Amino acid sequence: QVHLVESGGGLVQAGGSLRLSCAASERTFSSYTMGWFRQAPGKEREFAGGISWRGGTTYYTDSVKGRFTISRDNAKKTVYLQMNSLKPEDTAVYYCAALSVRYDSRWPPNPAEYRYWGQGTQVTVSS
Repeated sequence: QVHLVESGGGLVQAGGSLRLSCAASERTFSSYTMGWFRQAPGKEREFAGGISWRGGTTYYTDSVKGRFTISRDNAKKTVYLQMNSLKPEDTAVYYCAALSVRYDSRWPPNPAEYRYWGQGTQVTVSS
């Protein structure tokens, strides 16, 4: 079991930045590849990117590549999503999630392959 808690969301103007955090309380956090997802009103949950359990490699979807950066600090049991050059279309609830299998370095875009989820944090980008 991994409990995840996101923080850092809020309201920002287009072009601005936000940094989301996702904190875990279990030491096993360091053995899970982590993903960041987002869900806009009326839309399906969308995979934004992921970071391997060791933290050495990351993956981003085209919609956020070059603007978002994922990092993790396994000693602090926290994964981060730095969002720069935000656009109104980035408005969504953002979720962090841990892949179902430990020591798995894949980044599947299918939410069903992630077993543990945070409660989500709202990000609103005004034009």
